[in-house]
Amino acid sequence: MTAYRYGEYQDGPDPLAPPYDVRSALDEMGDAILSGSTPLDALRDLLKRGLPDAPDRRGLEELLRQVRQRRRELRENTRLDGTLERARALLDKAIGQERAELFPDPSDDARFREAALDALPSDTARAVQELDAYDWRSAAARQTFEELRDLLRREILDSQFRGMKEALANPDPEAMERVRQMMSDLNDMLDRDAQGQHTQEDFESFMRKYGDMFPENPRNLEELVDQLARRAAAAQRLLASLTPQQREELAGLMAQTLERAGLADQMRRLGDSLYARRPDLSWSSPERVSGDDPMGMGDAVGALQELADLSELEAALRQDYPGARLDDIDEAAVRRALGRSGVDDLEALRRIERELENQGYLRRHRGKLELTPKAVRRLGETALRRVFASLDSSRRGDHDQRDAGAAGELTGSTRPWRFGDEQPIDVVRTVINGVRRGTADGRVRLSVDDFEVSETERRSAAAVCLLVDLSYSMALRGTWAAAKQTALALQALVASKFPQDSVQIVGFSNYARVLQPDELAGLEWDMVQGTNLHHALLIAGRHLDRHPDFEPVVLVVTDGEPTAHLMRNGVPRFEWPPSRETLELTLAEVDKMTRRRATMNVFMLAADERLREFVDEVARRNGGRVFAPSADRLGEYVVNDFLRARRRT
Repeated sequence: MTAYRYGEYQDGPDPLAPPYDVRSALDEMGDAILSGSTPLDALRDLLKRGLPDAPDRRGLEELLRQVRQRRRELRENTRLDGTLERARALLDKAIGQERAELFPDPSDDARFREAALDALPSDTARAVQELDAYDWRSAAARQTFEELRDLLRREILDSQFRGMKEALANPDPEAMERVRQMMSDLNDMLDRDAQGQHTQEDFESFMRKYGDMFPENPRNLEELVDQLARRAAAAQRLLASLTPQQREELAGLMAQTLERAGLADQMRRLGDSLYARRPDLSWSSPERVSGDDPMGMGDAVGALQELADLSELEAALRQDYPGARLDDIDEAAVRRALGRSGVDDLEALRRIERELENQGYLRRHRGKLELTPKAVRRLGETALRRVFASLDSSRRGDHDQRDAGAAGELTGSTRPWRFGDEQPIDVVRTVINGVRRGTADGRVRLSVDDFEVSETERRSAAAVCLLVDLSYSMALRGTWAAAKQTALALQALVASKFPQDSVQIVGFSNYARVLQPDELAGLEWDMVQGTNLHHALLIAGRHLDRHPDFEPVVLVVTDGEPTAHLMRNGVPRFEWPPSRETLELTLAEVDKMTRRRATMNVFMLAADERLREFVDEVARRNGGRVFAPSADRLGEYVVNDFLRARRRT
């Protein structure tokens, strides 16, 4: 029998998890958009925070914080002169051992050797160079000096090729010869690539021979060049980060070591090729580090390479450059810095960005991110749900009712179905029509002509005008988002519950204009002076006149008295305090509304005395009501008042 064992899935996100509900992401963006943010800024803010309903997934801000913490740790724990310091220590040890061997010897040769040791330059590189030809009397000193040479060879090669230090742990002439052959083959491969003669087979053959020298396992020549160039650039930054004296000594030791190993020409050739291919890398910028424990050259170069990678990753995670997208973030860099969990978090954020576009909520038009009509409808539905959630249960009315009688009471008669009908289907009559038409095999097959609908009583329709103040003072008082959310909620309510109604939303500042549903969410306030309610009422009046048989409903949301009117030549005129002409023309349009039997209800968002006097006069002339809701309850007041008016009709 086959035995099975079950456990928690460990290799990334759960493959059986339900599909991601991107609508909650859109709702999170909606709050920022309604407050005046662009869709692009709202999306960036969402990606930075992450979703509240996914607390186990980090947003860009948390990922960025951890990257910066890792950079800080590297800076505080990295010291770059470890190889130079260790080389000096080994040199001093070798000289000390040689002096100990010479001291008991009274010969002139011993004194001559001591004089030569005394004359050695203080520069470590020059001292090592002079001692290359020295005939050591002490076997221990000779061994220490060979240890110094071995250290330099391993560290310098490791600084250029990651992992080389381990490959050369045991001095072996054959190993060094293999390194020389590898560098020659590598340079030849790069030359062929520059001439357009390189193939993937050439790279695979190279890796079969020398793959153990490249622990990062590049898949092609491009990846290999990127890895080598980044490490070579980090080695140059290491030299640039040292003091001038340290830089001169270490550079001298590197040159001597490569020359002695027979690698100087090949290394120079490789360096020139790498720089020509990746001049965009930072090759000579010093790095500020402040560690206490000295690091070997290979480890120090690795630390500087990681610091460079973290700097690039930090810039990508900030997403603060034009055209920034999450696809710009290097997944491999995230994996190196934050592990597999960081990659999973990044993929979750990418899924949000990707699905918002794939599911039709966002679109890119001429490089600009825009909300689609589907997204605007979703925001309106969300705004409407929030409004209904705040209404008292005793005043909820029938707005949640979705039965078949929503279009009116049934009359008992039926008629053939026509495209666009909203009346309920009469199933019995429809099936009877299919039976009467009949078929040769006796089966009932319905066609479009068979369908009949139940006729309903005509339900009264309303012509709704919502006039929304767009003046800059709405933004200053913090009521702008509430006004937009209210407009979206009312639009959604009429479209879903009262499709027979005709709704028009008019925005007004120094002049008025009709606002389409699709532009409501991204609408911004006007940086102009003037509250031209006169022009808004003119436009609303024309809308009511186009629907003479509809019940007129006029709702005004404003935080200031009229300060502008439309002159005969079509140009708005602003005056503060309001001129007598502005008030008279505005009140004249109020009187016209009264003659149209349109009740005007005003929602006053400020406690200004002049505004109160004006709206009281409007109420006196028109018979409408005045409300003074707080910004967070504006939607509740407007929607509830509209529902009250519809129940009355």
